[in-house]
Amino acid sequence: MDIQQLLQSMAERVSASASVKNVYGDPVVAGNRTVIPAAQVRYAFGGGGGRRKGGEEVPGGGGGGNVSARPCGVVEVTPEGTRFIGFDDRVRMGAALAIGFVLGAAAVSLAGTRRIEVVKRAG
Repeated sequence: MDIQQLLQSMAERVSASASVKNVYGDPVVAGNRTVIPAAQVRYAFGGGGGRRKGGEEVPGGGGGGNVSARPCGVVEVTPEGTRFIGFDDRVRMGAALAIGFVLGAAAVSLAGTRRIEVVKRAG
């Protein structure tokens, strides 16, 4: 199996298992409302191959991949219409970062700075 076939095989297996349905489940129906989970799915693959030079040429190679999925929102379907409801954590993260900065600055200013001087005695 050459490297191209190896990567193709890995991509097919991973893409079959990393769908939104497999990660977050089926749509939920409640009354006349249907909620469909939406995710951001990322794939990364790489590989390489070569031959060892020297006494005997031995082919070798390898590959790897990564898949990550995170929820990005839901699609809500009702008789009145369809809308996307996104999950946005950036505002909370920004607020947490700002609060952490302020608390850190307050702790430093309350602790003050102490300077210790070493005096060398003539002796």
